[in-house]
Amino acid sequence: MAADLIPHLWQVPQVFRDRMGEHVGRQRLMASDGHLLFVLHAVPEPNENQRHGRFFWRDPEGQWTSADRGTGTHALNKHLDEYEELIAALDHLEEQATTSSEYFAILERLSPVRRAATNLYHVLQQAREECPDLRELINFRDRAYEIERTAELLLTEVKNSLDVAVAKRAEEQAVTSHRMSVSAHRLNMLAAFFFPIATLMAIFGANLRHGWEDTWPPFPMLVVLGFGLALGGILTVFMTRAASS
Repeated sequence: MAADLIPHLWQVPQVFRDRMGEHVGRQRLMASDGHLLFVLHAVPEPNENQRHGRFFWRDPEGQWTSADRGTGTHALNKHLDEYEELIAALDHLEEQATTSSEYFAILERLSPVRRAATNLYHVLQQAREECPDLRELINFRDRAYEIERTAELLLTEVKNSLDVAVAKRAEEQAVTSHRMSVSAHRLNMLAAFFFPIATLMAIFGANLRHGWEDTWPPFPMLVVLGFGLALGGILTVFMTRAASS
């Protein structure tokens, strides 16, 4: 039942239970006859599609009750503490991040937290306007604002760092591509230079007599093969250094 979301023992107005759907829904404030019911979200977990709700009830006598964070004003303070601790941990990860994949991981974790923090602040601001004389609501509202502001600044910083990392990576790839294109061009020039000779030798079978045809086979062939590989290695080193300069 939809009313099961609010603890049965809470003596809240029936209108609160009637306004609850099958799921927690968005973060919001319900106010009636001096009762305040805060429908908030726990800190979003990674890859979480459905938010977990937390209910905080303040009765007309000023008593605070929470479904899973105890009683008193410290219950809502604990809720705010979780947001602050997670944002501080993500800020520490941002300071250590150096690659775009690390920045993407932080951004994926931070984005839903920032949205939840923004909605949390709006709920507490609404409560502050609903009950302007309650000092604890001012403190809660101010803490929520600091959380939202810190998350927003961190999100901007992560995005800027990610842009720099991506731009740096793109520049490195451009330099590598340029070097590869220069090496390929030089190799094509060598192939084009020797291609006519190699073609003519293959067509006419022009073999020079060197006197090693029948001498200690296959050692002459192995010597020539080794010499050719050595020349190929020297040519590779030359082209690599020339392309990197």
